Amino acid sequence: MVTNFIDQLDTIIDSVDLHARWLNTLSMLENAGARKIKQCEHPVFVPEDILKHAAEESRHAWYLKKQLRKLGAGLCPTYEPQYLLAPLTSMRYLHRLDVLVCRYLKTEHDFRGDKLKYSAYLLVTYAIEVRADELYPVYQQVLRSRKSSISVYNIITEEQQHLASMEEQLQKLSLKWKELCDYACNQEAKLYEEWRSEVMDDVGRLVV
Repeated sequence: MVTNFIDQLDTIIDSVDLHARWLNTLSMLENAGARKIKQCEHPVFVPEDILKHAAEESRHAWYLKKQLRKLGAGLCPTYEPQYLLAPLTSMRYLHRLDVLVCRYLKTEHDFRGDKLKYSAYLLVTYAIEVRADELYPVYQQVLRSRKSSISVYNIITEEQQHLASMEEQLQKLSLKWKELCDYACNQEAKLYEEWRSEVMDDVGRLVV
């Protein structure tokens, strides 16, 4: 599976347009993560680690935009569909996962109110950080093999810190935290495979 993904990334990186859309899509997803964190905040009781996490996700979105500019000026200036890969699925990715996790927490564990919002934030973030911990290193490996000036190494380091932080907070949330994490990760895995398939459909359509 990893080898296949490397082949897919090779195809993307071979094209300036596709690579720009790829970086822009990752930037959009990071920005969506930052916005989702802000939506889950309590209006008064906001832990410092949540503020830090939101700020870092926003910075990742900006950093990816900065890397994108190395490909050329004026590429993918916004997050409009024509500048993304698998735009509809990409835009709905986090929201769909959040809906699934919230429904599970309500029906299976009777979470409500602020506890529901905070728990969903932790679980959705955990699942996404697990994915980032897989995706970014593979992408960095391909970039390094191409001797590209683009790098996501700084993001990898911070995402690993986020994952450790999420695990620590989830252990405090529930004795069944592993069960909760497994559910979130299983749902994310389904969404990811759908997203990756649509990304590659776009690549096949756009590659020249």
